[in-house]
Amino acid sequence: MQVAIVKYNAGNIYSVVNALRRLGVEPLITDDAETLSKSDRVLFPGQGEARTAMEYLKERHLDELIRNLRQPVLGICVGQQLLCRHSEEGDVDCIGIFDVPVMRFRPTLHEDKVPCMGWNKLSDVKDPLLQEDSYVYFVHSYYVPLCEHTIATANYVLPYSAALHKDNFYTTQFHPEKSGQVGERILKKFLEL
Repeated sequence: MQVAIVKYNAGNIYSVVNALRRLGVEPLITDDAETLSKSDRVLFPGQGEARTAMEYLKERHLDELIRNLRQPVLGICVGQQLLCRHSEEGDVDCIGIFDVPVMRFRPTLHEDKVPCMGWNKLSDVKDPLLQEDSYVYFVHSYYVPLCEHTIATANYVLPYSAALHKDNFYTTQFHPEKSGQVGERILKKFLEL
């Protein structure tokens, strides 16, 4: 099985590489359209800023390529956000798989710090890729509101989409590669889809 990780000027790729290696998979890190198109699985992870990431993707026409992938795709963190319609971060139009905006957390209580960092529980799980009441690791200042494609909810300041699913596209706002055995199980199930 060929597994590709989208190279697009965003951080955190190597923790995903290491998580996949622990599962016995040697992924390719690439922004080559043909390689991405022919891969059996595509991961779209990242930490970074939405506008800069979208500029890189658009310059290389990777936004169009990703939109047209038919194999299972997993967006992680910023990867989830970039698969949505629009992000408040940099006020930028994104890839648009999920017709929902990405919003900035607006704390209402003193103890609500942004970015949201740490372990949080998944609830309202609606997909076998995930497990109800699992604790997973988050680091983010922006979130995807609950929508028809939400397959897991987390709560920080307000309930929001911890994971999304539409057709062959799966996403997690959290970092499965940093979520211990729970995250390893999610990555393994994704590879087995």
